[in-house]
Amino acid sequence: MKILVFGASGMVGQGALRESLLAPDVTEVIVVVRQALAPNHPKLRQIVVDDLLDLSLHRAQLKDVSGCFFCIGASSAGMSAEAYKKFTYGLTLAVANKLLAMNERMVFVYVSGAGADSTERNGRMWARVRGQTENAILRLPFANSFILRPALIQPLHGARSKTRSYRVLYRILAPVLPLLRWIAPGAVLSTQLLGEAMLGLLRRGASVRVLESSDIRALVLQSPQRYGAQCEGAGPCVP
Repeated sequence: MKILVFGASGMVGQGALRESLLAPDVTEVIVVVRQALAPNHPKLRQIVVDDLLDLSLHRAQLKDVSGCFFCIGASSAGMSAEAYKKFTYGLTLAVANKLLAMNERMVFVYVSGAGADSTERNGRMWARVRGQTENAILRLPFANSFILRPALIQPLHGARSKTRSYRVLYRILAPVLPLLRWIAPGAVLSTQLLGEAMLGLLRRGASVRVLESSDIRALVLQSPQRYGAQCEGAGPCVP
């Protein structure tokens, strides 16, 4: 498989990148970034652009991609409704349509968030916009598309959020996250598990196209292929 990752410098994207590079059935991982990533790996190819939509020169690289992991996201805190929609809905759909024009055979995996409202009528602005984005992605004629809605995420293997408030929150929660995952495994996922789930969707698909946290975990537990699945850090060892 040949994988394309958007948002590889973010916390979830770092998990997707790590698991993709570890998987022996992945031959190449292409990341689209504004600044080059430090890690060097024989499978890794980097497309460094100022504008994430500026992909026309890379059509040859992208025409045979098996799947795209779109991991770009932002907190709505401090953003106007217009700015949040432009970033979340506008950017995501613009990228997806560019890719569709190059390669409609790929599988598109969009990382959304728990609480997204697919009815698009929720009182919370961010939930409506996320739901609108999800619905628009699912209507595009890719070979297949899936939505992941993780709730609380435990960063592993050096993964780190780019959002300062999230980094503070994760530092506070770090001592208890392994315990929370043991007590409520369906509610707390790790960056490793999310990356494994994305690969699982390319390999086997899923019975539903919108996966909540419990669905994501179940998908990974059913997988016969867990190449990076060593015990994840201190505390109770849970998948």
